[in-house]
Amino acid sequence: MTSSRCSWRTKVSEPALFHDVVRNRHSVRSFLPLPVPDALIRAVVEDAQHAPSNCNTQPWQVHIVSGAKRDALSRAILADDDAGRYTPDFGFAIDDYPGAYWQRARDQGAAYYQALGVSREAYEERRTVARFNLGFFGAPHVALLFMPDVGDNVRVAGDVGMYGQTFLLSLTAHGLGGIPQTMLGLYAGTIRHVLGINPASKLLFGMSFGYPDADAAANRYRIGKAAIEESTTFHA
Repeated sequence: MTSSRCSWRTKVSEPALFHDVVRNRHSVRSFLPLPVPDALIRAVVEDAQHAPSNCNTQPWQVHIVSGAKRDALSRAILADDDAGRYTPDFGFAIDDYPGAYWQRARDQGAAYYQALGVSREAYEERRTVARFNLGFFGAPHVALLFMPDVGDNVRVAGDVGMYGQTFLLSLTAHGLGGIPQTMLGLYAGTIRHVLGINPASKLLFGMSFGYPDADAAANRYRIGKAAIEESTTFHA
């Protein structure tokens, strides 16, 4: 076999389209009120269905909420937030993250509030901004990712995370935007009640999505990613 015929074995080609999609994807925090056509939502869901999972179990249980039901769900969540009623299926506290992980979260929050012109001391304004989560950032649609309760749930949660990433990349590839929202998981019981979902299904997180509002300050900032040396070790 000549070297020219086997050169593909040593060359690393760059799939430009995938490269662009991955790097253009970002968390969108302000959306246009324009609904996404049903056919386009279905195309995204069909892409996401090809996400990998342990032993092809495909454990994700996805509920996409739009229109009047979306509005009713947001009202119910906001009411429970006002009352301090939280019904999470899984624990979460950003302060549990150690070292660099916590610092990255803090840097992201600082960049977001700075982009909106909200100071660190403006507590009421910061609470209002945080509650944008519960109005789905104005997005006309939200996808809620439920899962079965299996063992310690770590493997299943990993599968659902891969589904979520595939969903988000497909949104970007189709000219849409989305944002994964752990905060929605704090109201799992509320969401199940409003949507009539079996209590055996556990809510991991949600993703608001739609057409990004390119003029919104919330969408004009970007947060950098760590160098690969901070997360990757090569062994040879």
